[in-house]
Amino acid sequence: MASWFLQRSRIFFSTHQHSKPFFLLPFLNNTSSSFSRPRTLPHKNSPTLFSFSRHESTKADAQLELEHDFTQDHTNQEIDFPGGKVGFTSEMRFISMSASKRVPCYRVLDDNGELVKDSNYVQVSKEMGVKMYSDMVTLQTMDNIFHEVQRQGRISFYVTQMGEEAVNIASAAALAPDDIILPQYREPGVLLWRGFTLQQFVHQCFGNTHDLGKGRQMPIHYGSNQHNYFTISSPIATQLPQAVGAAYSLKMDGKSACAVTYCGDGGTSEGDFHAGMNFAAVMDAPVIFICRNNGWAISTPVEEQFRSDGVVVKGKAYGIWGIRVDGNDALAVYSAVHTAREIAIREKRPVLIEALTYRVGHHSTSDDSTKYRAIDEIEYWKMRRNPVSRFKRWVEKNGWWSDKEELELRSSIRKQLLHAIEVAEKAQKPPLEDMFNDVYDKLPPNLEEQERLLRKSIKKHPKDYPSDVPL
Repeated sequence: MASWFLQRSRIFFSTHQHSKPFFLLPFLNNTSSSFSRPRTLPHKNSPTLFSFSRHESTKADAQLELEHDFTQDHTNQEIDFPGGKVGFTSEMRFISMSASKRVPCYRVLDDNGELVKDSNYVQVSKEMGVKMYSDMVTLQTMDNIFHEVQRQGRISFYVTQMGEEAVNIASAAALAPDDIILPQYREPGVLLWRGFTLQQFVHQCFGNTHDLGKGRQMPIHYGSNQHNYFTISSPIATQLPQAVGAAYSLKMDGKSACAVTYCGDGGTSEGDFHAGMNFAAVMDAPVIFICRNNGWAISTPVEEQFRSDGVVVKGKAYGIWGIRVDGNDALAVYSAVHTAREIAIREKRPVLIEALTYRVGHHSTSDDSTKYRAIDEIEYWKMRRNPVSRFKRWVEKNGWWSDKEELELRSSIRKQLLHAIEVAEKAQKPPLEDMFNDVYDKLPPNLEEQERLLRKSIKKHPKDYPSDVPL
């Protein structure tokens, strides 16, 4: 499949440079991508990810076509309009809100970790496969421990990646170190893959003097210049147009690299998503948009966000190539991102990837997802469609992994994390002045005034402020 994308892209780009944009669609047997909030849980052998509901309308059936085919028009007349010639038709036809068939979902491994028959994917070496699985386990262990640490009141906030480990690690594995990452807030696995240490993760969550952000950010808002990983920003989707600008700068500098940005399905409801997509298409920016469509934007299910066929079809409207992939299949994610990177760099064009996955954990430690979704639904995805377990079965079938290695890995990661937490808790907090410096060469009057008032307030109400922050 991945090699087909590349071959097809070369053929298309050389012969259709000025025609309408081509849309990457995977065509696999026995797959379905109906994706939305389930009304009933699918049968254990069913390939359906979710059932999808939408409003039906029959008021304009006579003037409506699901697929508008201009080749059937009764006239050969056309207008030479800016952007390309447009044919005329004597029939009044409206473009449907969606096609009768949904975009299929590319996958390589089935739910049991077996290769899908005739699957076409980018090969993974033993070293790569073992590292991918090890990092998925590390991310899973880190989530479990940090979640408990937050519940104990030792850190203020945390966001887990439970259920989305494959999107994190497999996408990171398919990229190069020079590629620039602009994450949302559920992609620490990308940073983990690039060498960010467990101790660095812990320092950031505790906001001590060893935190690269000097304690100015909430926990999980990681960032590292060394690893080409932009610091996470809380506002939703602001990173998307920024990624396009970063990608365009790489193009101007002639770099063999691309920008990669992530968002959730909720992020596609923001204006920045659409501005970024259009900006990328018009400027032919080498950027990959990876959307983790996990069915829920906090408590809002996807069918209450949009009536379109998920996210991947939105790329077609902007002239961007796209693919829908099983986000719980690490091999499929790796293959899709690997191929998308080659397209972005070689063709100098953006690519949109919609990864269908599921957020097993709560949206954050400030959320209780059982208030808006069924526990059975959560358990189904946790047990039947677990991306870590699925990839483990494949690695084991290759003879690359054993029960002994599994026990050693999980025990080692847990010990490292507990030690890192002990070290981070003993480290000093950043001094008060670090709230104001590092931005301007000389502190402006307004910040001088803010610092003066803050120190005055602390002196007047010392019990209302942390005692471990050096003044």
